[in-house]
Amino acid sequence: MKKDKVSVIIPVYYNSESLRELYADLCGIPELNTLGEMEIVFVDDGSGDNSFEIIRGLASKDKRVRGVKLSRNFGSFVACLAGLAHCTGNCAVIISADLQDPPGLIGAMYKKWKEGNKVVMAVREERKEGFFKVLFARIFYKLFRLLVTNDMPKNGFDYVLIDRQVVDVLTSIREKNTTLMGLILWMGFSRAEVPYTRMERKHGKSRWTLYKKINYFLDSIMAFSQFPIRIFSVIGIFLSGISIIGIVYVIVAYFLGWIEGVAGWPSLMVITLFMFGILFLGLGMMGEYIWRNLEETRKRPLFLVDTYCNKVKAEANFEQK
Repeated sequence: MKKDKVSVIIPVYYNSESLRELYADLCGIPELNTLGEMEIVFVDDGSGDNSFEIIRGLASKDKRVRGVKLSRNFGSFVACLAGLAHCTGNCAVIISADLQDPPGLIGAMYKKWKEGNKVVMAVREERKEGFFKVLFARIFYKLFRLLVTNDMPKNGFDYVLIDRQVVDVLTSIREKNTTLMGLILWMGFSRAEVPYTRMERKHGKSRWTLYKKINYFLDSIMAFSQFPIRIFSVIGIFLSGISIIGIVYVIVAYFLGWIEGVAGWPSLMVITLFMFGILFLGLGMMGEYIWRNLEETRKRPLFLVDTYCNKVKAEANFEQK
């Protein structure tokens, strides 16, 4: 009986200290050695350390290991897509390279996939991280569930196993300013969950900066939700109603002699400034959507590959030929 091939996709960005340990952990997963075959696809997302040299060394000793080095840092979302575009497995696992997510969980995820689930999410029950990291994550996923979809697990997920069919759909999508996990939920394929505890980072320093977190938040909300535009439509309707009432009142008050001189100009000034604030905030929000439409119409390749290790022809036509 032919074994299933499981592709493990690992986006790498300044993770040289953890790569060998991660590789050893993956090689020790019983299910991948007995029930299925494994390929490991490391995607170096423009790291400035010696990550790709380590990947090259692993690939020279183990043909199951493949390396893809991008020409620059394109971001985690694109790095994952690059790995999916170059994987050949019946299913694919996306896992971070920092060892915060236990590789041994892949065995349980694989079994859930064999039961017929096309998406198996490793769901965090607990996070052994700093207070502010946990707080930010909880706020983000709370807002995501409120504004986008309550299908998102309460503590989120980014460690996931997906069926080949899901891989093919993801690699056919050409959106740039979006999120991988949001797309997976949006597809609606059958899902299962495997709970785990996210560990504290063992090696190096996280490159997940505040700027990247804010950008990720904006992409997540604007790629899947009409709420930012819809709320300004509601505010516009409400303020228009208030304005009509105000105009009628001013006209009636003028003819009845209730208004004298320039009384009330401070209130008028406050209202004017408030309206300008709402107006410019709304324009800024529309600008965000316009920028995203501009990005989509440019038709640039999502990523450019610099170097390969143990190359297999990509299944998806993402990269520039």
